[in-house]
Amino acid sequence: MTGQQVVLDRPEVVTEVRAAFDRYEKALAEGDVPVMNELFWNDPRCVRFGVADRQQGGAEIEAWRRAHPSVPPGRVLHDTRVLAVDDRTAVVTTLIRYPDRAIEGRQSQTWVRFPEGWRVVEAHVSELPLTQPGSP
Repeated sequence: MTGQQVVLDRPEVVTEVRAAFDRYEKALAEGDVPVMNELFWNDPRCVRFGVADRQQGGAEIEAWRRAHPSVPPGRVLHDTRVLAVDDRTAVVTTLIRYPDRAIEGRQSQTWVRFPEGWRVVEAHVSELPLTQPGSP
């Protein structure tokens, strides 16, 4: 890449990815399995690591979603960040809180633009206990 300038966070890419991410989060909250499945790359190389589970490939992810269609109520995202690496690749990270749980959830997703639109190709969710409810 000698001589090429790397341009991160093109505003139009950040906007597109954030819209796809928000659509996914809405589907997750509402248990809209078809939309969640649509937004994950349907390929054997797609990976989803959950808090206590893992799936490899579109078929496993779709089956898991049918069995676990939504998240607990009251889920609040904060410190959501979109890093647009180029015009086809972005990473989204966010922190998660629940009003009745003393944990901080962490989520990262790698999004890639395919001809059919933005898709998650890798996702990772983890949780850590908080020392005091509501504190980071």
